[in-house]
Amino acid sequence: MAMTSVDDRGRRHIRYALLGLTTWQQQHPRLLLSFGGGAHISTKHILRFALDWKKRHKTKNMSPHSQTPSAVVALLLAAAATNTCQAFVPAPLRASQNIAAHVRKEPMQMSPESGILGRHRTAGSGRRLQKLFASSDDARSPNTAAGETCDVLVLGSGPAARAIATLLSSPKRPDGSPHGLNVLMADANFDRAWPPNYGVWEDEWDAINDLYQSFGRTLGDAKCIDRYWSVTDCYFGGSFDIPTEERFRVDRPYCRIDKDALRDVLTLTGEEEDGYRVIRANHISRATSTNLYQPMGTLTHDTDGSTIVLQAKDGEQTTVRTRLIVDCTGHESDLVLKDGRAKSKPAGFQIAYGALVTVDETDSPDKSQIGPYDKEAMTLFDYRTDHFPEGSDAEKNAERAPTFMYAMPLKDNRIFFEEASLVARPAISFQECKDRCFTRLEHLGIKVVDVEEEEFCYIPMGGPLPAKDQRIVGFGGAAAMVHPSTGYHLCRAMMAAGDVAKAIRTDLDKDKSEV
Repeated sequence: MAMTSVDDRGRRHIRYALLGLTTWQQQHPRLLLSFGGGAHISTKHILRFALDWKKRHKTKNMSPHSQTPSAVVALLLAAAATNTCQAFVPAPLRASQNIAAHVRKEPMQMSPESGILGRHRTAGSGRRLQKLFASSDDARSPNTAAGETCDVLVLGSGPAARAIATLLSSPKRPDGSPHGLNVLMADANFDRAWPPNYGVWEDEWDAINDLYQSFGRTLGDAKCIDRYWSVTDCYFGGSFDIPTEERFRVDRPYCRIDKDALRDVLTLTGEEEDGYRVIRANHISRATSTNLYQPMGTLTHDTDGSTIVLQAKDGEQTTVRTRLIVDCTGHESDLVLKDGRAKSKPAGFQIAYGALVTVDETDSPDKSQIGPYDKEAMTLFDYRTDHFPEGSDAEKNAERAPTFMYAMPLKDNRIFFEEASLVARPAISFQECKDRCFTRLEHLGIKVVDVEEEEFCYIPMGGPLPAKDQRIVGFGGAAAMVHPSTGYHLCRAMMAAGDVAKAIRTDLDKDKSEV
């Protein structure tokens, strides 16, 4: 019920109710409001019952220092006014307890059997109260399967998700002590191939290997590296009086990751005793405020952990009880809220069109190159704009929203080209990147005879970090972990997984020791 639908007297009562709620909860700390789980309470019923009780018992005011019955009416009115309360729950509760049944055992005697506050019932009030105290179990879909339990539930199955799950489930810790968490990964698209192409600096990949070995995990260098280049080239000609043909070479080795091999290495399922389990289902919840979710009852938190409903593609639902949820579902997460208090500009966007192609080298005068690109070097940047007619609208557009070519020569006449907008606000279109890509290749005399695969890359750059007061831990794109000036993400996520895994394991160990 919105505040605007309450008359002046109702608003005055609600103001008193909020004050009474504060005072009474200080005196009765075991009573709290549950947001999103257990009993589903209609705010329409809350207000109806509260006003009905007030009328029948001639409550003339709603003073903050009223006796317990009036304070409970205040609590009900506050719930109706804020339109958020879903249950009255004595804390703490265990996952196995039925919240509605537990409420009925409280001394307040707010139960369908005894009427409101233990007073005489009016006709029909029992049926209304049965609805008032209906538990989430009562409304559960008939397709809901038996529940799963785990220490950590990882949502998503991309590189960030599999990296954190791999380290959390490892039986070894960097300090040498054996320890492995019960990790469950949830993604209805778990078997889908990873579409992006990943490039890394060799020294960064070596650091990642060392980190994972400290957890007892081996990535296998040779298996995961698809191509190695000892040098990296850049072209910035045409700007700042730099000659168009001038090449800037960086003596820093670069590698292309075999995305399928890395996916296999980080897939520790099946018969591995020290791996993680997988459920092919997605969450169905959406955060509406801090630790509040819709649809009601699909995700709830309590003092011991969280309960979440997952749904498979065939509609079957499974309830999972977990001590912690890690959201790795990407930039468009429905569960991780951003910190609205931090002052930051809206995110920019890196947009790119990539194509793995085969080129015709029949007329090539130098088989060691594809156009101007050395086959033994990875071209990180080609920012030149000489492929556009001078003074044309296309050249002006390129100067206003620049893009660059990214080239990875593979074997023989196969090469991966990508035309990318490093960051723009607003973003340029995929089609613009694609058009510029093939315009550049045509200008360079590179004849494409076959396109094996295409990649459409969309990466938010910058923006606010996740809010700190929420129960779900964001990781990867969900936590804005993309490098804000380059768009690199793979190495950052895989390296950060080490620190995050250590923190989670240490904290969950501490919780166990205190129980």
